[in-house]
Amino acid sequence: MIKLQIILPALAATLIFFCRTVSGADTVSPAPASPRARVVTVRNPSATEAFKPRAGLVEAMMNQAITNFTSQPNASAAWIKLAGTNDIIGIKVYTTPGPIIGTRVEVTAAVVKGLLAAGVATNRIIVWDRHEASLRQAGYFELVERFGIRVAGAAEAGYDERSFYETALLGNLIFGDLEFGSKEDGAGRKSFVSKLVTRDMTRIIVIAPVINHNSAGVAGCLFSLAMGSVDNIGRFDGNPVRLAEAVPDIYALPPLADRVVLNISDALVCQYQGEDKGLIHYSTALNEIRLSRDPVALDVLALQDLEAGRKARGQISFPVNWELYKNAALPGIDLGVAETNRIEVITLEAR
Repeated sequence: MIKLQIILPALAATLIFFCRTVSGADTVSPAPASPRARVVTVRNPSATEAFKPRAGLVEAMMNQAITNFTSQPNASAAWIKLAGTNDIIGIKVYTTPGPIIGTRVEVTAAVVKGLLAAGVATNRIIVWDRHEASLRQAGYFELVERFGIRVAGAAEAGYDERSFYETALLGNLIFGDLEFGSKEDGAGRKSFVSKLVTRDMTRIIVIAPVINHNSAGVAGCLFSLAMGSVDNIGRFDGNPVRLAEAVPDIYALPPLADRVVLNISDALVCQYQGEDKGLIHYSTALNEIRLSRDPVALDVLALQDLEAGRKARGQISFPVNWELYKNAALPGIDLGVAETNRIEVITLEAR
């Protein structure tokens, strides 16, 4: 059964889209009548048991989602429409919270199996995150043994001195950052993109869990890719104002934004408190997988899930960093849609 729903603007007062006039003054731009972001959601109430994914059901959900998202007759045709067999495809996951609350191996494995079935060679698939240690702790190196693909850390690959995000804000450089130990004037003002991204992949698929982040709101598609791809991120951590500027700007860098072909929200489980710690007692099962080309729309929907989870459990709400998502939607960055009344959600019940 297919149900088409337009998400109503429950938070319209905070999600009004802002744009800059030529003079620099803030003006309100009315949202157009028709939606601009399209999200395909597949829901299966049986997809998890005690928060543990059922791999077979998850794979079926992913196949159903990708075929409907691309309007293709089967999953193989759908994946090839997004990335060709000559591409090197990087699947960005978020593993810091661990195997239960971070991006789940079962969801990632469903994507890998789809790509392999479509004819993508094993040596052209890279599952990656910021650090190899978190990937290993979350169980991702089992995919190397299962499928023969590559699993890699962005930090361990090193950083590309030719590709960077620059701001006047100085960072406290740590070991592993490209400019660590440099005595040059201005060292610490750049965040360099990992060589894993700039040299090793041509397409990116982002898979992010639904988990709260105290400064960003949600550690979703935008945050995961931006903060997982560059060095010198300590200058942004824990500061909502700095993250609101840096996350959209970094995601919009050509080596990142130009390579992203799909964003996936691993919404099997929603953890509404706890940030990077996996805390089951602050979690609820949503049993959904969501696909979109629009990372902003997926993150805004995740923010709604997080708030609903807090309210259902009587938890205190806290301010959300809406500036980050409004900035991501600004002309010139234009990563997606931040107003809920411009997000079209196609909800499918699992077959």
